[in-house]
Amino acid sequence: MAFDYREELKKIPHKPGVYQYWDSNNELIYIGKAKDLRNRVGSYFNKDIQQSGKTRVLVSKIRNITFTIVDTEIDAWLLENSLIKKHQPRYNINLKDDKTYPWIIIKNENFPRIFWTRKIIRDGSKYLGPYGSVGMMHTILDLIRETYALRTCNLPLTRANIDAGKFKVCLEYQLGNCKGPCQNYQSEEDYDHNLEEITDILNGKTGAVVRGLKAEIEAAVANLDFELAHRLKRKFDVLENYQSKSTVVNSSITDVDVFSIASEEKYAFVNFLKVMNGTITQTQTIELKKKLDESDDELLSFAISEFRTRFNSQSKEIVVPFDIELDDPRIKFTVPKLGEKKKLLDLSTKNVIFFKTERIDQYEKLNPDVRVDRLMNVMMKDLRMNRQPRHIECFDNSNFQGKHPVSAIVVFKDGKASKKDYRFFNVKTVEGPNDFATMEEAVFRRYRRMLDEGTELPQLIIIDGGKGQLSSALKSLRLLGIESQVTVIGIAKRLEELFYPGDQYPLYLDKRSETLKIIQQLRDEAHRFGITAHRKKRDKATLVTELHIIPGIGKVTADKLLKHFRSVRKIKEATEEELMEVLTLKQTKTVKEYFAQAAQ
Repeated sequence: MAFDYREELKKIPHKPGVYQYWDSNNELIYIGKAKDLRNRVGSYFNKDIQQSGKTRVLVSKIRNITFTIVDTEIDAWLLENSLIKKHQPRYNINLKDDKTYPWIIIKNENFPRIFWTRKIIRDGSKYLGPYGSVGMMHTILDLIRETYALRTCNLPLTRANIDAGKFKVCLEYQLGNCKGPCQNYQSEEDYDHNLEEITDILNGKTGAVVRGLKAEIEAAVANLDFELAHRLKRKFDVLENYQSKSTVVNSSITDVDVFSIASEEKYAFVNFLKVMNGTITQTQTIELKKKLDESDDELLSFAISEFRTRFNSQSKEIVVPFDIELDDPRIKFTVPKLGEKKKLLDLSTKNVIFFKTERIDQYEKLNPDVRVDRLMNVMMKDLRMNRQPRHIECFDNSNFQGKHPVSAIVVFKDGKASKKDYRFFNVKTVEGPNDFATMEEAVFRRYRRMLDEGTELPQLIIIDGGKGQLSSALKSLRLLGIESQVTVIGIAKRLEELFYPGDQYPLYLDKRSETLKIIQQLRDEAHRFGITAHRKKRDKATLVTELHIIPGIGKVTADKLLKHFRSVRKIKEATEEELMEVLTLKQTKTVKEYFAQAAQ
């Protein structure tokens, strides 16, 4: 029976929840969340809404729709995340993260041990983490071991075993790394007090521990117990040093989650910072693979749910780079513009951009074609084109005080210079320094020839100059009837403004964008090539002029001499026999006499 989405929509309520799409093989192919299930599902089948090709393919495969109603949008958000992780549908965001991250465990036992593990066992033990950075985790563990004397053995330290004297202290006790609870040298009360401080440190509450130690030091000094005060001072110094290195913002910022995103065509990267009392206690970046051209809003929402579940975060405030369509009174979303939270967001952004750049560079080194395709898509989007600019040509004019005008054309294919396709034109129809007319002639001659030869036109033409040069180029393209077949833009040198035909306002690209860098490279290369061609023409003209001074040597003869000998110096050094290969006997004698007199 054919799938009738209209009948399916009638069954779906206007409530928050999670919807699931199934194909003809009863395979789950997509999971999504919605504030209003019927409106969201209906939008997939609305032909008036512009959709990507991937989304249209997804819709064509839907044969059944199921849904789950929840109380709030936040509940839908969390349920969607857990279902995606469990079923991993084909068309959902792919979380490229198969690592098992380490945790710090406070073991559920008498006189609990503290160590790290990658395996979680539901035995009542307390797990803190996970830690995206193994180095950070070991730093914290080293701090704990240096500051607190805890047992490391796995002896069953029950009260009955200790009272029965079943154990003896080991080398760790002799070294001062353990206080010997196995022989009742340390009470459970004292041990548990240490665990409370350690738990505070692991939760980022280092400041509270430091303040408590300071009070204990003052009390020890007041009681003239200087040995205890010295031990406490050493612990105080270690913790304060750790705190000073860890604190990155004002300590008044407590229990905040910070997220930032950097997105590409096929991938997105999300960074997470967990902040407690001004200290970053957790940090991690994940990679997401897009499946349906998901927006940054959708990707970030998915990642926030993943991170908060993974790190068991209960933070009431989440710092994000833009507003998220998520409404829940239990969570406050903050988009900071200034202040300490903006600094935290900037730090998160810096991390995610670094991670993205490193990962993409690594991938593109192994897959050069991927880099080209990505770059072409970026340029197409930045320059508002409807196809990739695989073939780009750039024009630049060069002259010297209105003389020897030359127009240069450089060609880039797939983002790289194609020097074998460079060309330059000696301007024929323009007298004097008329840059607009020169551009008009060069563009006309270039594409008239390409049309005559049946050569494929470029997708993008760049004119080095402002609106005047662009208008001149456009005039020639109209005469040739190819104005609508290519994208043509002008670039002004002063502010790197990009001008489009018929648009009075220029386009400004980010100074760091790859698109602008490619355009600048084209412009600079066209300028370099044009100057080189112009210099050769000017030098040749200078040489020909010198030969014209010789009586009896006209332009045709001078050109023959230069073509044969390549330079005036070689003409001077040539023997009569060598000159007579080009000249008559009379001309040969005239040339030899001229250079002989010039040398005196």
